[in-house]
Amino acid sequence: MVQQVLSNKVNRLFLFLGGFFITNALIAEFVGAKIFSLERTLGFEPFNWSFFGVDGLGFNLTAGVVLWPMVFVLTDVINEYFGTRGVRFLSYGVVGLIIYAFGMVYLSIHLTPNTWWQYESGLLLDDASQHIGDMDLAFRRIFGQGLWIIIGSLIAFLIGQLVDVVVFHKIKKMTGEKKIWLRATGSTLISQFIDSFVVLIIAFYIGSNWDLTRVLAIGLMNYMYKFVVAIVMTPLIYFAHHCIDRYLGHDQAQALRWNAHSEA
Repeated sequence: MVQQVLSNKVNRLFLFLGGFFITNALIAEFVGAKIFSLERTLGFEPFNWSFFGVDGLGFNLTAGVVLWPMVFVLTDVINEYFGTRGVRFLSYGVVGLIIYAFGMVYLSIHLTPNTWWQYESGLLLDDASQHIGDMDLAFRRIFGQGLWIIIGSLIAFLIGQLVDVVVFHKIKKMTGEKKIWLRATGSTLISQFIDSFVVLIIAFYIGSNWDLTRVLAIGLMNYMYKFVVAIVMTPLIYFAHHCIDRYLGHDQAQALRWNAHSEA
């Protein structure tokens, strides 16, 4: 039975795309605990912009934004060849897996640490000045993301995915097989706009009582970054289409796209 499944190119393609999709989403959730400066990473001083009366705004982003654009590219590719059912199946699956993963992480956090590991293992670093005094505290701080942040990111991800699917197929119905860039990038820009604000509103406006204007200002900065990245990554979507069409063959790839479109 396994051999029959894996011998089919379409099945292997879905397993590969789905696995890559799930992996990126899971990693993005966990590395999202780190906040980085995009400007300093690129080697120049941070911006000092002002929106909605909030000053000192720059591109201070979660490390997860490095991976989320790839998730939305994969969403559009899967949508193109496997339709709404394929994307929804993977999206619901990812939400379930992320909840399970965070459950296991919180279980790990509450395990009683070994004394040597907690206070002495940090001494094994090459640079003694970088010694971590309490490894268990560091573990808790890195992996113990707030409940509201987890809830916000999951709801924002799911809403973004469902909106992406709908917009993608609406544009495809209007344009047909042409203008891949319009349906892929257009759906991503709309879904990412929603995602950028939903996660912040739930995590910080509802969960931490932040001022709404600050939340909206930070959300706008995040969306500006995602907007640029979505445009820059458009050629990657064409490259993915080229690779898949070559792998499946023109006729099979065309039939797969037609089935995906007819089921939308």
